[in-house]
Amino acid sequence: MTLTQLRYILAIADTGSMNEAAKRLFIAQPSLSQAVRELETEIGFELFKRSSRGVALTPEGQEFFGYARQVAEQYELMESRYIKRKNVKKKFAVSMQHYTFAVNAFAEMVKQFGMDEYEFAIRETKTYEVIEDVKSFRSEVGILYLNDFNCNVLSKLFKESELQFHPLLECGVYVYMWKGHPLSDREEIDIEELEEYPCLAFEQGSYNSFYFAEEVLSTYEYKQIIRANDRATLLNLMTGLNGYTLCCGIICEALNGGEYCAVKLRTDERMTIGYIKRKGVALSPLGEKYVEEIKKFRSMDKVSIERQGWL
Repeated sequence: MTLTQLRYILAIADTGSMNEAAKRLFIAQPSLSQAVRELETEIGFELFKRSSRGVALTPEGQEFFGYARQVAEQYELMESRYIKRKNVKKKFAVSMQHYTFAVNAFAEMVKQFGMDEYEFAIRETKTYEVIEDVKSFRSEVGILYLNDFNCNVLSKLFKESELQFHPLLECGVYVYMWKGHPLSDREEIDIEELEEYPCLAFEQGSYNSFYFAEEVLSTYEYKQIIRANDRATLLNLMTGLNGYTLCCGIICEALNGGEYCAVKLRTDERMTIGYIKRKGVALSPLGEKYVEEIKKFRSMDKVSIERQGWL
């Protein structure tokens, strides 16, 4: 296996075509095909499925692609720094479900490291895509939650994807709504009291199984439910329709404004928010700092969180 072969695989996967990849690489298409066949023989499985419409990565090829991209990117950093003598920015990316405190932790981490030497990316996305991003090395860290309902299914997926889950915060379930909602002044709310108001949930796309739902109590038969794909839309629906969503209760006024609140839902349900990373791959200094920033919420008691406008 050579670095050149890895670069060939990346080019083919990016273009979805042997011919286009050969043009990009400035080599003959038969030579490219032969190099791929030799690599497939060496590793013992097919990387691509060929068809009249082009080529696509096999499941095994997708995992191999993630490792190949990481190796190629690391080589390019070394080449630029030590051979070409260029200052190349290191990259750090995180994928997450929609948690404002996780965004705030990201902002604090960026402030401390600065952007002179680093290039950052943050992706608020669907549950399955959080897992895929970390699996494919697109993101170093993924933030999501486990509870009694989804734990077995997601833990099995983590194991199959060579990922590890590390708990960060344990919390109850809260009803997130705007302060003008008729129930916003309550100490606690029963789920039945919410029936006349629309439940707002994040769209999960093709992977819309209850186990991938971002909100707990995903199997509850809601009388009204609206699905959206971004946090700004959910906030607008809260004020426009007296909608609500279920969350961990840790919110950030600095990011969402002071028009929203979280009221405890009367339930014994608990959720554990944590991060996933590649098994056997140590966190970078940026990843460690990001996790450290999130852990600060764990050390706050309820009173201090309320005073700082987080709950």
